[in-house]
Amino acid sequence: MLQKAQTGRTLLVASTGGHLEQLSRLRHRFEPATGLVEWATFDDAQARSLLAGEIVHHVPYIPPRGYAQVARAVPTAVRLLASGTFSTVISTGAGIALAFLPVARALGVSAHYVESAARADGPSLTGRLISRIPGINLYAQYQSWSDEDWAYTGSLFDGYRAVPNAAPPVRGRRVVVTLGTMRRYGFRRAVEHLVRVLPEVLEPDAEVLWQVGVADVSDLPINARVDVPAAELHEAITKADLVIAHAGIGSCLTALDAGRCPVVLPRRPELDEHVDNHQNMIARELDGRGLAISRAPEALEAADLWEAMSRTVDRVDRAQPFPLRVG
Repeated sequence: MLQKAQTGRTLLVASTGGHLEQLSRLRHRFEPATGLVEWATFDDAQARSLLAGEIVHHVPYIPPRGYAQVARAVPTAVRLLASGTFSTVISTGAGIALAFLPVARALGVSAHYVESAARADGPSLTGRLISRIPGINLYAQYQSWSDEDWAYTGSLFDGYRAVPNAAPPVRGRRVVVTLGTMRRYGFRRAVEHLVRVLPEVLEPDAEVLWQVGVADVSDLPINARVDVPAAELHEAITKADLVIAHAGIGSCLTALDAGRCPVVLPRRPELDEHVDNHQNMIARELDGRGLAISRAPEALEAADLWEAMSRTVDRVDRAQPFPLRVG
């Protein structure tokens, strides 16, 4: 009979993108402390950069709603969790959580699912499916929809506040446009409009880093890159006068960490830009807190870019703990 792990190691499980970004930030806030950790995620530039030096178990990519790929990842979850190495599994989703958390519960391993900070109105489809499995500890990052099942113990956004920039630049010299690295969904609509409006607020010799994902923009007058390693992207955002991003949680958090008030452009599922409308939830939440300027790409004007450059973002309560339920 398989036994519960005795070594006390924690397996941190997340799809790449915003899910992995969130888990990496929450890692040191968890209480009780996670101790020795290993990771299960996909193999891409973000994971290789963000988790450099960590023990990482690679799982083949699971796309949104990729239930066949979830099933194919289950044997990997069984192999890792039946080894007796781990006493705790924590996941921030998405589909990879469906492969690992049920296996963890079946093997008597403590399982925790933290819903994304993108979900301001309630749990995601992954969260709803996970909630049907008895014994998995559930966490919301919004007190407004937490309840006896979904505990609220903190949010990634609680540690930021917007303040006026004492000396905003007259025109931008360094700009980062980061539209995520989703392998299925492009966002050409945003790039087309930015090509038109950005020059209105830039110096003639401004440097613009364009990270556009899978969108084909080869006919546009920009030097576009599909993806950028996390360390390089973080450094560019830190030096930027202006950050423009899709409303992905990872991109937004990176900008906020760097003290930037980003302009966020939500993707729309009805235009085949994403699987659902959760980016609009992120954009609405950040705009309401004054931490971002949210606009549809077609509605974006130079005035919005000036406004973003006139604000900075400060960190508060950096070490606020994120308590985990016992069991």
